[in-house]
Amino acid sequence: MIELLPPWPLFSAFLLASLLLAVTPGPGVLYIVTRSLVQGPRHGLASVAGVALGNLGNALAAAFGLAALFAVSTLAFSLVKFAGALYLVFLGVQMLRARPVLEAPASLPAVPLARIFRDGFVVALLNPKTTIFFAAFLPQFLSPDAAPMVQSVLLGVLFVGIAAVTDSLYALAAGTVAPLLRATGARRAGRLLGGGMFIGLGLLAALAGSRASK
Repeated sequence: MIELLPPWPLFSAFLLASLLLAVTPGPGVLYIVTRSLVQGPRHGLASVAGVALGNLGNALAAAFGLAALFAVSTLAFSLVKFAGALYLVFLGVQMLRARPVLEAPASLPAVPLARIFRDGFVVALLNPKTTIFFAAFLPQFLSPDAAPMVQSVLLGVLFVGIAAVTDSLYALAAGTVAPLLRATGARRAGRLLGGGMFIGLGLLAALAGSRASK
């Protein structure tokens, strides 16, 4: 019988390492917190779902060998990395260019959750460093007695699930202070903060090295 997961000592080490990595703030957490602060917890949770799906795509890509392509092809890595960075900058510029609205918060036009989900998915998927991270992290916990491809996929899915839970907690925590940013005197500051953070994340993604971060 083919084992689907590594033995418990190795598997428990994987769960602990995944939890520690998931709770460590990185670009993905910053993106989700920004959405929650500027637009509220529902939009933050929609971002969590999009980011989780994008990360799952990267985990599967790592399991099926795309990370190997990035490792040998600087051009492929750079093209995907800069595409993701430009998309982040685009989101920031869009937020900065949004017209100030003077109506009460209840009358503000809501950004569709589907668009927030899509943005989170694209931002996460267009981060090749995440694929390389999975390719470097997951093999440390593979057992030689189990099918490596199956193990890689299952461990990748588990890591994404753990990260989605911790990201949701970040989104809910940030969402509790979101109403303060919707006060009349703070709306413009919140919009500038959110737009500036997105642009900063884009520049960070473009200038960062090849080391992965969640």
